[in-house]
Formats: sequence, C-alpha cells, structure tokens
Amino acid sequence: MIHLTAADYTRQPWKNGRGSTTELWRLERHGQLLVRLSRAAVVEDGPFSLFPGIERNLTVLSGPGFRLTGPGIDLRCEPLVPVAFPGDVPVEASETQGMQSDDFNVMTARSLPKPQVTPAQNDSLPAGGTLALYALGPCLVNGRAVQRDDLILTEGAARLQGDWPVLAVRLHGLT
Repeated sequence: MIHLTAADYTRQPWKNGRGSTTELWRLERHGQLLVRLSRAAVVEDGPFSLFPGIERNLTVLSGPGFRLTGPGIDLRCEPLVPVAFPGDVPVEASETQGMQSDDFNVMTARSLPKPQVTPAQNDSLPAGGTLALYALGPCLVNGRAVQRDDLILTEGAARLQGDWPVLAVRLHGLT
C-alpha cells in the first residue's frame, strides 16, 4: 500500500494555459501516459485541453458544478457524480455561474480498460487491479489514518471507515 500526501504532488499549468492542475499520481510506460490522477478547479466557462488517445473521467468535489458540452457530448457535472468522456473531443465548460468547482480527474490511455470511479464510505472494496483511494476528509483505510486529499494506492482489498467518503478508482491492465 502506497500513501501519498500533498507533499508528493506536483502543480503544473494546463495544456491550454487557462488554469493549473495538481498532479497526484502518474504512471507512464515507455514514455507514454498510462494513468494520471489530478485535481483542478474550473473557475469560468471555457474550453478543456485536448488529450489525444486518452479517456477522461471527472468528478466534481466541491462547488456548484457545470455543464460539459462538445460534439456528441452533453454532461452535467454535479458534485460526487463521475462523468466520462474522450480526451480527444473538444469540450467546453459552461454554466459555471462565475463560481469555482474543484474536481478530481482520472486520465487513462485508451488502450486500457476504462476505470471504475465511485464514491465509497464505510465499505469493503475487494481486491482486483489497482485501487486508488482519494480521501475527501479524515478516514481510515485498512486501519491506517488518512487525511483529506491523501491518496492511497493498493493492489489489495480496502476496508474504509469514517465520517468522510473517498473517491475509489479501480484501474485494470497496469501490470
């Protein structure tokens, strides 16, 4: 089990230059992105960066949310409701109402199975693939104290306890 905290994360500008991202964890193979977990804030209406060959999954963590639209895409991004969309389709955020929405992002290479992203609390999650658990507040993961914004990576099962949920991301095909 790997326990990452804010001291392990890196901050970087968006590809489109309109904001910044806090990268929590990244896995590459032969110089190609396999998985990237990150946090960002949508603060205004505007375009998202394009990521050819990447599948995206976004979950609003706080704020009112927004609409995400593009060719064949019309998604309402609501708090704690994961939405998936292709990274190589031009999409734009709208209906931000000038209010910030913080979100959690999962990017995976299109060659991998799509990740499963779900909020979980006081639950037992079985082993299978790689499990990434992003804490939305203090809780226990397999008896280990985890603080808000910590990320746990495990190949095993996870027992969650506490007053706060985690975003559970199940990834397959990484090994």
